Amino acid sequence: MNKNTVVGITLIGLILIGFSIFNTRQMEKAQAARKIQDSIDFVQAQRRADEMAAAKADSIAYAMAHSEEAVTDSVSVGYVATYSNARLEDAYRRTSESVTLENDLLKVKLTSRGAQPLSVLVKNYFTCDSTELYLMKEQASTFGVQMYTGQWINTKDFTFDIVSVTDSSAVMRLYFSDESYVEHVYTLSTGSYMVDLDLNAVGMDKFIPSNVHSFDIQWDMILPRLEKGYKNEMTYSSLYYHYPAEDDVENAGGRGKEEAQKKITTKFDWFAFQQQFFSAILVAGDSFTSGDVSYKFFPEINPGNDLMDCHATASVEMDSKHDISSRFSFFFGPNHYKTLKSYDCRFEKIIPLGGWMVGWINRIIIIPFFDLLNGFVSSYGLIILIMTILLKLIISPLTIKSYMSTAKMNVLKPEVDKIREKYPRQEDAMKVQQETMELYRKADVSMLGGCFPILLQFPVLWAMFRFFPASFELRQQGFLWVKDLSTYDSILDLNFHIPLYGSHVSLFAILVGVTMFLMSKLSSKQMDNNPQMAGMKFMTVYFMPIMMLFICNNLSGALCYYYFLSNLFAIVQTWVIKKWFVDEEKILNQIRINSAKNAKKPKSKFQMRLEAMQKAQQEALREQQRRQRR
Repeated sequence: MNKNTVVGITLIGLILIGFSIFNTRQMEKAQAARKIQDSIDFVQAQRRADEMAAAKADSIAYAMAHSEEAVTDSVSVGYVATYSNARLEDAYRRTSESVTLENDLLKVKLTSRGAQPLSVLVKNYFTCDSTELYLMKEQASTFGVQMYTGQWINTKDFTFDIVSVTDSSAVMRLYFSDESYVEHVYTLSTGSYMVDLDLNAVGMDKFIPSNVHSFDIQWDMILPRLEKGYKNEMTYSSLYYHYPAEDDVENAGGRGKEEAQKKITTKFDWFAFQQQFFSAILVAGDSFTSGDVSYKFFPEINPGNDLMDCHATASVEMDSKHDISSRFSFFFGPNHYKTLKSYDCRFEKIIPLGGWMVGWINRIIIIPFFDLLNGFVSSYGLIILIMTILLKLIISPLTIKSYMSTAKMNVLKPEVDKIREKYPRQEDAMKVQQETMELYRKADVSMLGGCFPILLQFPVLWAMFRFFPASFELRQQGFLWVKDLSTYDSILDLNFHIPLYGSHVSLFAILVGVTMFLMSKLSSKQMDNNPQMAGMKFMTVYFMPIMMLFICNNLSGALCYYYFLSNLFAIVQTWVIKKWFVDEEKILNQIRINSAKNAKKPKSKFQMRLEAMQKAQQEALREQQRRQRR
């Protein structure tokens, strides 16, 4: 690498680093301002909610204390009815009660106000600070059925009558008259994360006009923060929905997108409010006809320690008699691949395992292999070690082939140098390239031989990159100094923030950087001998390890551990290949034999087309030079 190249790369690096620092500072200022505004908005909203709740409580207390007066002389007491139906008005002003459904996996608290879930405790799991894991916190969700009954109503605004309750079921009704009511029947089966909701409307033809043929399901829910790393939790959380008969799911936003809104104009059968490792999903027995979904992430620091605010409105068709009998199901549980897959609704597709090729590798190869090892090995650190070694051994033939191709180029370097000396002028660069390609053809050496095997490994490497952060099994599993393999490891928490790095020090990130430097240093001699790679030495040996140190500092401990093991294995593998597989004297003899065989061998059609194109380019360059001289 000459001096100008080094200076150029250094300047580019300094500009990138300077721009990153400036951009980070600007983002931090904007985030700080947004956090202040969010806090102000939260306090104001809380104040308004408290005032409304107090006013509503006073109104209810007043109405209950003066119920007889309210009926006989509503004007004298200042009572104004909100709904024309007396039964609805009574349900609107009544206080609520709560009931609990419970099995071995869930504890679901229901409120008669709207006959809706009030809170959901997922058993056997804990948050990052070791408290009980509430996927739904009280006052963090509203679920209602909106319909037109002479005036628009939403069931979330009314207190239902509790008809019957057991540990596994609850029946609640909202009466319009003695013979007409809307009924919610909740059922929670043993060993299931699914809560079934049968929505029935009886005798509602008296209240629903004949030209009304649908009602809306509205669900708003605030997902709490459950994991340690906010960026990872945000990156792997989103809102999904699924079209009937489709294999894949639709993402309303995208990875790491702070907010998104999507209008769904065709039928879909479920939507999911998905946190990194837990999800709340609503499934329609018959598909929703259309809908709107949206979400917005809260800032990292917020008073409620919340993650994202999710909203969904979905339309459901009614029959002509306006007797509703629809089944819905809530899923409240972990994003565990086998658990989600067991419900046969394509729930497992919400786990971000990658695109079609990478996702296929994860689902068909990586996950079954991981589960197989999990049946015999109790330590997930050892499982990752075994997986890394076996995968490296499987792709080792490609690695050896890549190394051998590079070794052949190194042996041919003196011949390539002679060609360069033969054509020293810049305008003869095309001749240098043509004769070099002819030399490689006769020697049976591919210019892409060192790159192509590496490219074939990328899908597997990318599959592992997507698998580890999304693997539920690794959540809160420790190994060595790492307490939780699903998030970043920290051996030192800093009292300040380093741009692009963070406010902690990850030991695995340091080990990844060091092993990458040693691996690159070990290969640097080959780079010096290879003209195509010599210019990349600075980037590979110095810049890339430093960049990986910054990147890995915030990645999951499992992923960094995998990178560290991969680099370590590559160092050992390179040493073994150089010592026992590469003999430059044998390679040179074989090249001479191949050159003799291929000297009279006709050129391939591809090479002939390539040479024709090069000649055309060379002629065009000469014509341009002649015009410039004129």
